[in-house]
Amino acid sequence: MTLSRIGLKSKESELISGKLNELLANYQIFYMNARGFHWNIKGHNFFELHTKFEELYNDSLIKIDEIAERILTLGFIPVHAYSDYIKTSKISEVKNISKGDKAIQEILKGYEILLPIERGLLSLAGEHSDEGTSALMSDYLREQEKLIWMFNAYLNTD
Repeated sequence: MTLSRIGLKSKESELISGKLNELLANYQIFYMNARGFHWNIKGHNFFELHTKFEELYNDSLIKIDEIAERILTLGFIPVHAYSDYIKTSKISEVKNISKGDKAIQEILKGYEILLPIERGLLSLAGEHSDEGTSALMSDYLREQEKLIWMFNAYLNTD
């Protein structure tokens, strides 16, 4: 059994890093979608949604950096080409959305993909005593569950 510099089993860290790279790819597309919503939003809720989408893409940018740095901490290389992001991501690119409700529905679809990946990573990291990855995923899940509730309340759906 080979241990990494941070005391985790190298083979398990490689597995976790692979899943983190999958999450990274999905976050990159989520980020660009949120950025596009911010730029293109129109209508009577422009001001509030323009600001909310900016919060989302800024938060995503922080998470992208955290995920990439976690991969590096585990001793592996984060994916860093958009061609790889497009190939790997389960979140689809969306273009030219200017209606608030449609943009929020796309954000919610993104979370429907991100949360299961994060839950899977939380479980995998827990199995292999990777507290750093576990803590990161736990933080993300708590934040995003609340956002999903808020976006659903905004859309007046359950």
